[in-house]
Amino acid sequence: MSANSRLTIAIHILAWMALVGRKRSDPVTSDRIALSVSTNPVVIRRILGRLSNAGLVRSYRGANAGWVLAKSPQAITLLDVYRALDEGPQFALHASPPNQACPVGRGIQAALSRVYGALDKQVRAQLALTTIEDVLDDTLKQQEAKRT
Repeated sequence: MSANSRLTIAIHILAWMALVGRKRSDPVTSDRIALSVSTNPVVIRRILGRLSNAGLVRSYRGANAGWVLAKSPQAITLLDVYRALDEGPQFALHASPPNQACPVGRGIQAALSRVYGALDKQVRAQLALTTIEDVLDDTLKQQEAKRT
């Protein structure tokens, strides 16, 4: 089972755009973003499309084509990003119903639904506490710490 990295990539995109936005307000291309993330620009464009639908970024066409943040980095929480990606639940129940003749099979879905529901609430609450600006500041502090 592999982990989904779309949330991490989306946060990376937004933090990088926030960093670039500190120096200049010009739109940035998916190709430039892809260099930072070290992935294909198509992956970046797909994620930017979802972020755009959620109102977190805007695109510009024409001579100065590219993407800009639609909100300040302080106003974008990681929960906003998570919701924009519409990832669905982190944990899933059985793909097909378990054996109802089995005492475990009969009750496991209800038991795990409560646990998974509580975890989802905790994850969302934690994501709501952190902004893109927080991530960028912490990222830059990590770089400073490595230099000293």
